[in-house]
Amino acid sequence: MAAAHHISVSYLHRLFQDHETTVSAWIRSQRLERARRDLAEPALRAVPVHRIAARWGFSDHATFTRSFRSAYDIPPKEYRQQHVLRHPARSGRDL
Repeated sequence: MAAAHHISVSYLHRLFQDHETTVSAWIRSQRLERARRDLAEPALRAVPVHRIAARWGFSDHATFTRSFRSAYDIPPKEYRQQHVLRHPARSGRDL
């Protein structure tokens, strides 16, 4: 991340000191948020949870599930099921 922004690693960590988080915690939260968004996406309902997790850099399904539950107080599978009930799939005519 530091190299991509042409800054030193130590400067990157200093930038995060004032935000009460670490670089790795921020990255993890961003990855979890993107996975959460994908789990709620009607067009991705057929994609297995572990594939969505892998898409956002979680190679281990159990680690992803624990992290997701810790962040959102619900396992990813249940989150998806609850969201599907609130937002039923649209028919092809609506697209």
